[in-house]
Amino acid sequence: MTLSFIDYLILALYFLFVLGIGWIVKRRVATSEDFLTSGRSVPVWITSLAFVAANLGAQEVIGMAASGAKYGIMTAHFYWGGAIPAMLFVGLFMMPFYYGSRARSVPEYLKLRFDEKTRAFNAITFAVMTVFSSGISMYALGLLFQLVLGWSFTASVLLSALIVLVYTWLGGLTSAIYNEVLQFFLIVLGFAPLAILAVSKAGGWQGMSARLSPVMTHAWKYMEHSGQNPMGVEVFGLVFGLAFVLSFGYWCTDFLVIQRALAANSMSAARRTPVIAAFPKMFIPFVVIVPGVAALALSSAGTGYSLPTKNGGYDYDQVLMTLMAQFYPTGMLGVGLTALMASFMSGMAGNVTAFNTVWTYDIYQTHIRPKASDTHYLAVARWTTILGIALSIGTAYLARLYNNIMDLLQLVFGFVNAPLFATFLLGMFWKRTTGHGAFTGLLAGTGAAALTHGLTVAEGKGGWVADVYTFPSTMAQNFWVAIFAWSTCFVVTILVSLATRPRPAGELKNLVWGFTDHPPEERLVWYRRPGVLAIVVAVIAIILNIIFW
Repeated sequence: MTLSFIDYLILALYFLFVLGIGWIVKRRVATSEDFLTSGRSVPVWITSLAFVAANLGAQEVIGMAASGAKYGIMTAHFYWGGAIPAMLFVGLFMMPFYYGSRARSVPEYLKLRFDEKTRAFNAITFAVMTVFSSGISMYALGLLFQLVLGWSFTASVLLSALIVLVYTWLGGLTSAIYNEVLQFFLIVLGFAPLAILAVSKAGGWQGMSARLSPVMTHAWKYMEHSGQNPMGVEVFGLVFGLAFVLSFGYWCTDFLVIQRALAANSMSAARRTPVIAAFPKMFIPFVVIVPGVAALALSSAGTGYSLPTKNGGYDYDQVLMTLMAQFYPTGMLGVGLTALMASFMSGMAGNVTAFNTVWTYDIYQTHIRPKASDTHYLAVARWTTILGIALSIGTAYLARLYNNIMDLLQLVFGFVNAPLFATFLLGMFWKRTTGHGAFTGLLAGTGAAALTHGLTVAEGKGGWVADVYTFPSTMAQNFWVAIFAWSTCFVVTILVSLATRPRPAGELKNLVWGFTDHPPEERLVWYRRPGVLAIVVAVIAIILNIIFW
């Protein structure tokens, strides 16, 4: 891949623009709340696009293209089933708890609903998860620099770490949110033309279907048995493991995305944020997954393109970048690389700002220095940026062991988000759930995830306790890790809660369904009602599933 002057100029202008936004926003950051929560002052259209962009990091853009080449259009399940229902659920049912309780973070909500030990456990596991996630983003950008500039992986990772450090140090969450809106449009502008060019070169969707195995172009048709599809998963594993446990576990409890909705300027705006975000989310597969499917078709079409390899197998993580090198001319290549850079900045900034908030409020302020000045906490929040990025560098090297970074990311979610969703589901909708039950359930669920991974093997990974069962793919293993983690946490939480004393009903206002104030939607015009918007989204999602059945 060779860059021209115009390509470098586009990248340079992007960096200046992003840093300029951070510098402008920096003037508005006077307190730790400004830096970490944006003071709940951001308009709904901004928070909605940021809600999407925060999840549209480099690991998703590169990883979903990789999964498209590895698993085919089945990868769209991560959106149409693995995101949309959960996004609607969090907007309609869970955001009133988060926003109404005035919690500054997801762990702080757990403190208000349960107790301190439950918050501490979630804060620590979430901090670990964000470090892994940001490290995966760093790995993705390291691959980009290695391919484009020919640098070593280490030099690439260190450069990417420096970029994120400067960016997040300047403006905190507000800077991240406004830049995420810019990055969303850049990602679409940078990758939509690639999808069109790759599909067109492969003969359109019909031409691709003719060259590929039918299982690669159907989302549901080959799901009756795990041996029928490359993902190695059947309907139950997909629906329960991905569409329920992993999906709801991520979108409903992951502070990375919840933080964007909490920055909205009203309860109604906070509820509409994930629902409005679901509209563009439904169509992202056509931008990031379809190029991967097209790459697989092109590799057998005699067009001069072939899938990249690593260690004797396919290196799916390089698919998107090799497609850009193949099809993008001068200038457009700069736009595409800028879009990749934007996806990296989006994912990293999201993880770092979430890590800052949880570390500062839920760990440092609560357990290390509880009565310091706000100026002190603002300084801690800024310095935590350096800590988070330093830890992320280490996990970037761990990601090199995987040929599809989405496999690693889903495994991390299975350990952290899957049991956490069981805790939230019971805590928000069953007033009898106790703090002892929640804490014990989380421990048991995380332990079940570790044990499941340790007793099973997939593509040479896992089985560090014993090889009891072998999954046909890493993704199938991830789904079942999540299933066992959620189920164990759910059952243990119920049993322990029944054996311990619950909190009085008077202490559960705005924390449990039935004790929460809901905004009167009948006073809003129809397009501002979360319920009406959710119905429209659901209908479109069902139509997409039918089209690609």
